[in-house]
Amino acid sequence: MRAETLRRAAVAFALTLPGAAVATLVAAPAAHADGCYTWTRDLYEGRSGEDVRQLQIRVAGWAGRRDIVETDGNYGPKTAAAVRRFQSAYGLPADGIAGPQTYTKLYALQDDDCTPAHFSYSEMDDGCGRGGWSGGPLSSAETRDNALRAMWKLEALRRDLGDEPLRVTSGFRSEVCNRQVRGASNSQHLYGNAADLAAPSGSSLCDMALNARDHGFSGIYGPGYPDHEDHVHVDSRRENNDDGIPNTTSWSAPDCGIGAGND
Repeated sequence: MRAETLRRAAVAFALTLPGAAVATLVAAPAAHADGCYTWTRDLYEGRSGEDVRQLQIRVAGWAGRRDIVETDGNYGPKTAAAVRRFQSAYGLPADGIAGPQTYTKLYALQDDDCTPAHFSYSEMDDGCGRGGWSGGPLSSAETRDNALRAMWKLEALRRDLGDEPLRVTSGFRSEVCNRQVRGASNSQHLYGNAADLAAPSGSSLCDMALNARDHGFSGIYGPGYPDHEDHVHVDSRRENNDDGIPNTTSWSAPDCGIGAGND
């Protein structure tokens, strides 16, 4: 209500000015009122800041084969390439510059809690029954941030699979939960970085594993890997600096032709 009152006051003031000034003030588009985050400038290579970092979170799933988009707030070549892939995937001019059209699509995909339209915090916290974001090696806030980035990667994967719904069967696990399900002691699930996915209705597990290679996931395990015949595991281990293991890519789904140099 206050914003609308101020807008009307500005327009009323403009009416007292010369014609050219009136046209400028009245024609200037208002910033998109988004419940999560609103961008106020075009972004392109060489720019930096929190607005770049927010963009990087949302295009992290368009990194390209064996690559990742660092969320460092610096708009470099990797970010530009990811923006181009995002734009192309949604039928926008693929110029690598984040401007009004790109933001409009992001706003359409983004819920007020910053999650992408087709995923939620609740489904990413279901390893042992949605117990919250505490109980892992990181703070609740850090774990939740990791889960948000993972969801935006899943949103990109979903788009690449023809917008087929993806079902997360296991997301964040506390250390207690991880022991209950006999997860690895350094499982990426502990950090909110990982998701186990059931096969979408219109695609196979192998379709999902193969496409996941192009969407910023550095950990992929699927059919042919022990105990992964009924789901595909995806994670962001290469971006995890807290797990005490090298930041490398590890893919294995032998029944899908992934692994042993075939990726």
